[in-house]
Amino acid sequence: MTMNLKTLAQELGLSQTTVSRALNGYPEVNEATRQRVQQAAARYNYRPNSRAKGLATGRAMMIGHVIPASTRHEMVNPVFGDFVGGASDAYARHNFDMMFTRVADGNDESTYRELKAKRAVDGVIIQGPLVNDARIPLLNALDLPFVVHGRSSGIDEPYSWVDVNNKRSFQRATEFLLDLGHTRIGLINGLEHMDFAQRRRDGYLAALKARGIPTDPALMRSNEMTEVFGHHQTRHMLQLDAPPTAILTSSMISAIGVRRAIEEAGLKMGRDISIITHDDELSYLKNGQDVPIFTATRSSVWKAGEIAAEMLLSQINEPANVPQTRLLEAELVVGRSTGPAPQG
Repeated sequence: MTMNLKTLAQELGLSQTTVSRALNGYPEVNEATRQRVQQAAARYNYRPNSRAKGLATGRAMMIGHVIPASTRHEMVNPVFGDFVGGASDAYARHNFDMMFTRVADGNDESTYRELKAKRAVDGVIIQGPLVNDARIPLLNALDLPFVVHGRSSGIDEPYSWVDVNNKRSFQRATEFLLDLGHTRIGLINGLEHMDFAQRRRDGYLAALKARGIPTDPALMRSNEMTEVFGHHQTRHMLQLDAPPTAILTSSMISAIGVRRAIEEAGLKMGRDISIITHDDELSYLKNGQDVPIFTATRSSVWKAGEIAAEMLLSQINEPANVPQTRLLEAELVVGRSTGPAPQG
C-alpha cells in the first residue's frame, strides 16, 4: 500500500486535516492524538511532501527570500550561503521549501504585495537590513509573517529579529587592541547605510572615546566587503604619515586582502601590524584549525539562519504571538594576527 496523507488518515480513522496539523505541531491538536499520528507516520515511514501539506493546510509551504538587484553579489557571498544553509535545515525539518526572488531596486513593495496576494509564500526572511529599512513597516502593514536577520535602528515598530551584538563585539575588539598598546587603529567596515556596519562603527568609536583616543577619519573606510577592498584600503592606510599599527575589519574576506597588503609591504602580521576581523564561522572559509589565523569576533551565521527560520515558522504556526527577538553575543577568539603595538 502506498502511504500518502489520505491513506495514513484512513488507517488512523482521522481526517486528513487533523493528521496534517498533528504532524506540523499545531497547538489545537491534543498531545495524545499528536503522538498517535507521529508514531503511525514513523511506523509506515511516511514523509509528507510540501504540495500535499499545502493542499491539506491551505498553505504554500514556502518561505520567500527577496534579493534586491543592488545586492547582486549576495548570492555568491559565503556569508549569504551559510545563512541560507542554516535556514534550509530548519525548513526541511518542517517540510517547507524556499523560494528566491530577485527584484530590481525600488520594486520591493510591488514584489511583496504580489507574494501576499498570490499566497505564494507563507512568510519571508529579510537579510541585510538598512538603518531605516522600509521593508519592515511594509510587511507589518501587509500582515505577512517575516523575520529580520539583523535590526533596523531607525524603525520603532515591533518586529521579529535575530542579530549579533555588533556594537559590543567591535567595542570589545577595539578595547583588546588598545590593551595591547595600539592607538592608531584602522577600521575597514562594510557599507555603513547597512545597520550591522553602523553598529560596528559605533562600537569602535565608543571604545576609542572611552580611552580618550581621538578619532581619525583617514583610518575609517567603508564599502562592500571584498578582498580587493581590504587590500586597496590597507595599502592606502600604510602610506599615511602616521599609518595604523592595527586594523579592525568586518569580514574574513576583507581580512584576507588586508593580510595581502601587509605582506606586500614587507611587514609581518601580528608583529608589525595587528588584525582583528569578524568571523562568521563559515563552512568553506575557515579561520585556521587548532589555532585561528586571525584574532576574531566569532558568531555562526549558519546558526543564525537556523534560529531565524525556526522563529519564522513559529510565527506562521501561531500568528497571535508577539514578535520574538534574539541577540547573539560574539566570542572573541585570539589567533596569530595580533600582538603588542610595535615600539617607535
